[in-house]
Amino acid sequence: MLTNALVFLLNTLLGLLSLAFLLRFYLQATNAPFRNPFSHAVLTITDFAVIPLRRFVPSMFKLDTSTLLLAFATQLILQFALRYLGGFPFALTGNSIWLGLAGLSALHVVSLSVDLFLYAIVAQALLSWVNPYTPIAPALDALTRPILNPIRQIIPTPNGLDFSPLIAILAAQLLQMLVFAPLEMAITKLF
Repeated sequence: MLTNALVFLLNTLLGLLSLAFLLRFYLQATNAPFRNPFSHAVLTITDFAVIPLRRFVPSMFKLDTSTLLLAFATQLILQFALRYLGGFPFALTGNSIWLGLAGLSALHVVSLSVDLFLYAIVAQALLSWVNPYTPIAPALDALTRPILNPIRQIIPTPNGLDFSPLIAILAAQLLQMLVFAPLEMAITKLF
């Protein structure tokens, strides 16, 4: 019972922390405006780890690699903790387990990235109906533009109806089901 509660807490807290690191990474990568309460909150939540790590991990190709590395490290800690709490025999497996945990962590970072864009698209679509001029709208627009604009160029908008969010959501769900779930199962079978 206590182990289940601890697994739930670790999944929630470390999952949200890695999601915050990824959100910061993608907001910076898409040049989203940071003059809104949402982006400012993401910066505030993640500054404790990002600022010290930037001294050691330089940016590459104008991308904040320290933030991406923190998302990966958070997932690695989470995967290790979940296996440890599940009674996994780390002492008997040797060093090969770390390669499997690293692969699983990288897969979870990519999967969380897809989830993040999926949530941003849904939030943007809902806010466009309720309040399209909310302060978070420019950040959501910058975050979803790299995904939705290529779809908008291919699919016409009949009578001004934009189906690109629906197509992006369907594609993300298919990607999760057809690619990420089988990959996770295959990696998990390694250990």
